[in-house]
Order: sequence, then structure tokens, then C-alpha cells
Amino acid sequence: MKPLSLTNPHLIIMVGIPGSGKSFFAEHFANTFNAPFISHDKIAKDIAGDSQVDSTTVVRISNFLLAELLKSGQTIIYEGLTDTRTARQVLAKIARDMGYEPLLVWVQTESLAAKQRATKPQRDKSNLTDEQFDTMLHRFTPPSIIEKPIVISGKHTYPSQLKIVLKHLAVNRSETIPERKVIEGRHIAVR
Repeated sequence: MKPLSLTNPHLIIMVGIPGSGKSFFAEHFANTFNAPFISHDKIAKDIAGDSQVDSTTVVRISNFLLAELLKSGQTIIYEGLTDTRTARQVLAKIARDMGYEPLLVWVQTESLAAKQRATKPQRDKSNLTDEQFDTMLHRFTPPSIIEKPIVISGKHTYPSQLKIVLKHLAVNRSETIPERKVIEGRHIAVR
């Protein structure tokens, strides 16, 4: 599919508890639209393999990549440390300062199912211990209504998740396209 072309590029910020399905949606969305995707988990895995890596190193690399990609004017998908409102606000401010529209996509899955996913050993992803999951779950701050998140279910299929996100993007796009009137055979923008 073609790259996602919007009037204003978006920084799509993935939000949710571990195991909710953030990576699943983000990877599919990035592949569908040839959009850049920044993933803390993938960066950590590439740097350290199965060993533990210092999270500050991953954050520094992610921030560098984000700063460079924001210069491109392309819609970007970001999955990282977005578990607190403060972290999301910082990302949203950076996005707005660079002419991007921040868009929170909150992937919701009940905690028991998410814990089973997050603690299950996987070949391409490091799994969490029960204690790590519980700590991250406790730290998670759900998005507030002020953040205007788009909520998708982590149990639905990618096509149904995609419809929800694209519907929101289409509504935002139609709001930014000026209304046109035909006057004497010419299209005139109405403000």
C-alpha cells in the first residue's frame, strides 16, 4: 500500500499495558503504509540480544531516531515509554513543535490476557517476568479524555483496528480541507 499521506503528518503514539497488542498493531500499520516505526523493544533486542540493556541507552537512541524522522514530514509510529501521562505529553509537545499532529492509539486488553501474552516466551521478543509485568501494570497511567486517545481492542483483528484509526484520520483530514464553492465555474475555498 502507498505511504500514508495526510495534510499534517502524525506522530502515532502507541499506549497500553505490556501484552496489550501495541506492537502487533504498530508493526502492521507501519508495514501497510510504509511508515517509519520506532520500537523500544526492537532497539533493545538489537543492541543486547537476550541480555539486559540499559534503558537510558534505548531512550537516547529512540529520541535520536525520533528527532531525525520528525524532519521527514512523514507519519511516524512510536512505541516506547508511553506509560505515563507526563511521557506522552512530552512526546506530544515535541510532535507539535515540529508541525506534527500527535495521535494516541490506546490498545486495551484486560490485564490477565495481557499478562499471559507479555510473560509468554517468544522467539523475537523478550518476555517479562510476572513481577516485571505487575510493576509495569502498576506504573501505567491510562490516557485521560484530554489526551483524546483512539481506543482499539487488543483482541480484535488488525483490519478492524485499522478501520477505527483510519476513520479518525479521515475525519481529521476532512476538518483541515477547506470547503469549496463553485462560483462562475471556478472552485473557490471558503474559510
